[in-house]
Amino acid sequence: MLALGITLGDINGIGPEVALKALAREVIADEDTRYVLIGDNGVVRELCGLLGVEADLPRWSERETVASRVYVHDPEAVPLPVGLPAGAPQAALAAVRWLREGARLCLAGELAGIITAPVSKEAIIRAGQPFIGQTEFLSELADASRTAMMLLGHDDRDRWLRVALATTHLPLKDVAAALTVEGIAQTIELAAEACVRLGLPRRRIGVCGLNPHAGEGGKMGREELDVITPAVALAKSRGVDCHGPSAADTLFHRVFRGDFDAVVAMYHDQGLVPLKMVAFDTGVNWTLGLPFVRTSPDHGTAYDLAGQGLADPSSMEAAIQLARRLVKASTA
Repeated sequence: MLALGITLGDINGIGPEVALKALAREVIADEDTRYVLIGDNGVVRELCGLLGVEADLPRWSERETVASRVYVHDPEAVPLPVGLPAGAPQAALAAVRWLREGARLCLAGELAGIITAPVSKEAIIRAGQPFIGQTEFLSELADASRTAMMLLGHDDRDRWLRVALATTHLPLKDVAAALTVEGIAQTIELAAEACVRLGLPRRRIGVCGLNPHAGEGGKMGREELDVITPAVALAKSRGVDCHGPSAADTLFHRVFRGDFDAVVAMYHDQGLVPLKMVAFDTGVNWTLGLPFVRTSPDHGTAYDLAGQGLADPSSMEAAIQLARRLVKASTA
């Protein structure tokens, strides 16, 4: 039976709540998967009690002698203090340690993949830990230099957007300098490989320009001419069916109507704004290129919503379902 880990993220956010809510549904929907909640055991027990589900979960170390569909794995020697405020350094740094432990278990072969609940980058950095994002953190831990972030989701008519990002968590002023021919070509290739892993019959990739109107032939910036067009040509030479650069405002419409199977965006908000417009509740973040499966819900910690029992687990459910699908496809 395959095993997937779920890191709890920042305990003062909605991550633990949506994880438990999603698992309550997923263990019924699928009988071939075990799940490991990676985080503070006291937090898990308290939340289980509040949600009215099984509170005394066995530890992952007991898996050989205790049969269960859901385990807890708390790598900490000392429990977290009760009543930590939002943004507390202890909670922020614990979330990073759980993320590291999840990656370790994957690399050791104990887990087939992880689903990561949201963390607060601001709180982590304020606590003294250098941190760009979970995608970058996991890529470094896995020593994976060829990775990309893909966001995917669908609307209520089952129309999909799949968006891979050429750059991730950068200030907008730094994006142009970060774009390289090889980097964009790799993202295009990873997007095409993702289409194959998803079982799509086609892997046609649309590539966004960086500037308005894709640069107006160099009149509004030369990134399209000097970097993105050569990257598209390089990816084509490697056998990828890709097209661009195109103006993002029209390309996303064409992707949504089915002309392309995925799109490569040049920066974070260029890709995520349209994705969240059509799939706010069902969006999933998938890290392409890691040696293990990693997905996450496409939302943040939502400190203002935490602790009220009102958080919607739909995105976490979608992240679990995608991770399970990808792992099963790779072992079929």
